[in-house]
Amino acid sequence: MATKIDVSSPPRRIAARRDYRGPAFLSQGFRPFFLGTGLWAVLAILIWLGEWLGLLPPLMSLNASWHAHEMIFGFASAAMAGFLLTAIPNWTGRLPVRGLWLGALASLWGLGRIVMLMPHILGEKGSAIIDAIFLIALCAAVWREILAGKNWRNIKTALLITLLASANLLFHWRYAFANADTMLAERFGVMTLVTLIALIGGRIIPSFTRNVLAKRGDGRLPGPVTNTDRFTLVATVITAISWTLYPQSLLSGGLCLIASALHLERLTRWRGLAILDEPMLWVLHLGYLWISIGFTLLSLHIVLNLVPQSAAIHAFTAGAFATMILGVMSRAARGHSGQPLKADLANAVMYVSITLAAITRIAGSVSSQTVFYSASGVFWVMAFGIFVIAYWKILTRDMRKMRA
Repeated sequence: MATKIDVSSPPRRIAARRDYRGPAFLSQGFRPFFLGTGLWAVLAILIWLGEWLGLLPPLMSLNASWHAHEMIFGFASAAMAGFLLTAIPNWTGRLPVRGLWLGALASLWGLGRIVMLMPHILGEKGSAIIDAIFLIALCAAVWREILAGKNWRNIKTALLITLLASANLLFHWRYAFANADTMLAERFGVMTLVTLIALIGGRIIPSFTRNVLAKRGDGRLPGPVTNTDRFTLVATVITAISWTLYPQSLLSGGLCLIASALHLERLTRWRGLAILDEPMLWVLHLGYLWISIGFTLLSLHIVLNLVPQSAAIHAFTAGAFATMILGVMSRAARGHSGQPLKADLANAVMYVSITLAAITRIAGSVSSQTVFYSASGVFWVMAFGIFVIAYWKILTRDMRKMRA
């Protein structure tokens, strides 16, 4: 079913789009947030590894909770914000959030990273309040646009953003206010992002694949959404709730195994093997595959205790989240700036690097060998460092004007 577009008063809307005279960097949501995602991915891991390996003095109050928070609610949330603020205008037909308001949102995100990195400035509670504002403001922006555009199909997306903001609030309440374990909030955040990837990925991956195969004249195309897809999403939500609340129960272990099989079956119907010569497309298939791997590892941990839980969590985070984020950021940045959707050497290297980062990070969890942690950090920094360098001009300048 096609998304309904609000086409009321098209001349005024078209004129308004052309009348934007602000800086190109604040013209579309993907620009500041994708650049921020890449920069923070590099900086946060360098700081974390530097202190963990003893290469940097422990001047900052960093711990495992900080690392988990910044990967879930800092890094991944920025990428999600960039994608949504760019996609929602296409969903609703309304003008994008840009200019001053976009700059304010991006500044809130950046301020959150500063206060979480140096909590002694405002104290843990003050830092918690400042950091929480960004996702709350993003929720307000997403709900406003979806409701104003009467884009009922994407209310599910708005609900998931609200859940992510709630998970962040829960994290801060347990850490800064209740002095309690933050693992519940971290599981809540991870499963919310897994569900969001399953929802959005289930739309864009088969759609992009279908377009490429149809252009080639291939008669075997990914099929439309079926009840199997809907059941997979429902099963994912049920599994997410079960594991978030009861992470060691046998029920959660069984549900994780079922979810793994459902996501793998879903992926096989999208014909990923037919587009292996399209790196900007197969990377999305690979990112989705990590969801199935993550649920498998989680089941092996719960039921048989064969792998540590961190292996499964990093399959979701370093695997699914990071791979999908790099794939979507590179594709969206090129597409929305008028660049060809063809991967160059930089794209190929960063896709391979992030895959090696995920594999070595999981190997580190399983073996507890420092060399794997270090290797994972190197591959991670390489992947996102290349993204920042290769896409700096695309994200900060109007490439269409430069070509004119």
